[in-house]
Amino acid sequence: MKLKFLGTGTSQGIPVIGSTHPVCLSTDPKDKRLRASVMITDNDGQKILIDCGPDFRQQMLTNNETTVDALLLTHEHNDHVIGLDDLRPIIFQKRKDVSIYCMPRVGNEIRHRFPYAFSEYRYPGAPSFELNYINSKETFKIGNTEITPLEVTHHNLPILGYKFKNLAYITDASFISEEIMENLKDLDYLIINCLRKTEPHNAHFILPEILDIVNKLKPETTYLTHISNRFGFHKDIENELPENIRPAYDGLEIVF
Repeated sequence: MKLKFLGTGTSQGIPVIGSTHPVCLSTDPKDKRLRASVMITDNDGQKILIDCGPDFRQQMLTNNETTVDALLLTHEHNDHVIGLDDLRPIIFQKRKDVSIYCMPRVGNEIRHRFPYAFSEYRYPGAPSFELNYINSKETFKIGNTEITPLEVTHHNLPILGYKFKNLAYITDASFISEEIMENLKDLDYLIINCLRKTEPHNAHFILPEILDIVNKLKPETTYLTHISNRFGFHKDIENELPENIRPAYDGLEIVF
């Protein structure tokens, strides 16, 4: 299986509009971060997208991705869902609804934000989605790929991460329960959000919290995502972190 980072930035991305922060002015391509999303290619060639934010169209074109077979949503915030309308050409080509897997609360939000996708009388070319609700306590399958949902907390909002084989993807978390921590021990790859080095945030992990989590879980390799410009330059982050903790960047691929 393969995972490709389509975006590794925060809700504003990097560069931030109007910002003169040095990282926002960087010419290093690895300092350009679109909104957080990944594409999983499973052993049967299925394309499983995690999150579909405002940069979805650009991400697909930049990475020469042409289709989505299933979509997993972590939560309903716009930087993770507002690109759903751009699935229209894929739906048109496949001649069928895109299957979305999410919590019931998230599905209700999708219905409210994209009512025309669920209308009885859809206009030609409108997107169309099949909502599949996840029980956060139960493993499920998409085709032959087994997926374990991981319920974590984003401020006070329950959201989902996902585990594939011995890789886990978690974004926007600020708390992980002991039960979920047990399910994350001894991974090959842990992908987890890390907003910045210092200054605690009520909805996102920062670096000292991540270092503590990694020390407890002992994954072979940890990749950081959902990174803000205030974390610093990519090359500096790489040089300052332990070898087993790496900042992800847009376009990075992992085979697992």
